[in-house]
Amino acid sequence: MSARQIFTRPARIAVVVPYLWMAAFFLVPFGFVLKIALSQTAIAQPPYVPVFDLAAGWEAVKAAAAQLSIDNFKLLASDDLYILSYGRSLFVAIVSTAILLLSAFPVAYGMSKLPQRWQPLAMMLVIIPFWTSFLIRIYAWVNILQHDGLLNKMLLALGLIGKPLVWLSTDSAMYLGIVYSYFPFMILPLYATLSKMDDTLLEAAADLGCSRISAFWLVTFPLSLPGIGAGALLCFIPIVGEFVIPDLLAGSDRMMIGQTLWLEFFTNKDWPVASAIAIVLLALLLVPLLVYEKLQRSHLEGDA
Repeated sequence: MSARQIFTRPARIAVVVPYLWMAAFFLVPFGFVLKIALSQTAIAQPPYVPVFDLAAGWEAVKAAAAQLSIDNFKLLASDDLYILSYGRSLFVAIVSTAILLLSAFPVAYGMSKLPQRWQPLAMMLVIIPFWTSFLIRIYAWVNILQHDGLLNKMLLALGLIGKPLVWLSTDSAMYLGIVYSYFPFMILPLYATLSKMDDTLLEAAADLGCSRISAFWLVTFPLSLPGIGAGALLCFIPIVGEFVIPDLLAGSDRMMIGQTLWLEFFTNKDWPVASAIAIVLLALLLVPLLVYEKLQRSHLEGDA
């Protein structure tokens, strides 16, 4: 079969296009970043060596490739700054995802139980925050949480506090900003899963003597696991690399890996180390994706 015959079939094209997309917009940029991560910092333009010069011939390319090393990755493994940044990012992402799940599940469940005519309105109320710039919404929280901000003024007016409290530049403010920003990302997959659940299953569980709590844990929760997994991934992965929220709302004593990456890339101009940070971060984020894929595959095989 000729190449022309393959690409004239729509089904074949539908299979090939995603691979071409991944190659063009993931593998090729990843190759550039990996090459920079294996290079050394230099005061030059670009700020790393060696630089491959394809026009100089194959021997020059081989000589440049021989200069590549894994020293930047060794630095990440030996320096507490990077280890603590990775650890803090993972910890913040885990805690934030747990808070998001606990707070979004009741909302998504309540939305799925609304009358059919009210569910689109509820969905619209969840999506409306996306219509405002992310940066503007975070800056709004800066104004609310600052020393003379709206929150302290309200608490003082109600007599709940005697003097303004410190809210801004704390971990509490950072968690608040993260939960606020990623709340819709957790609700939408949960709602999509819960809205498809057959209510007759709960009626059958009640007929068999299950209480509402038992029916929830034996019926509703297992059926909602796909939505929980999807929502957790949608929140956990971007939170690990979050930069804007920690930079604006959290303190500067401990940085997340996104802030460390920014520092190395734009302040220190150390592109090789910054690229190595990005490569390791990508490797860490592949772990939950692979676990989720394996669980999904086991679930599908079990249903079959």
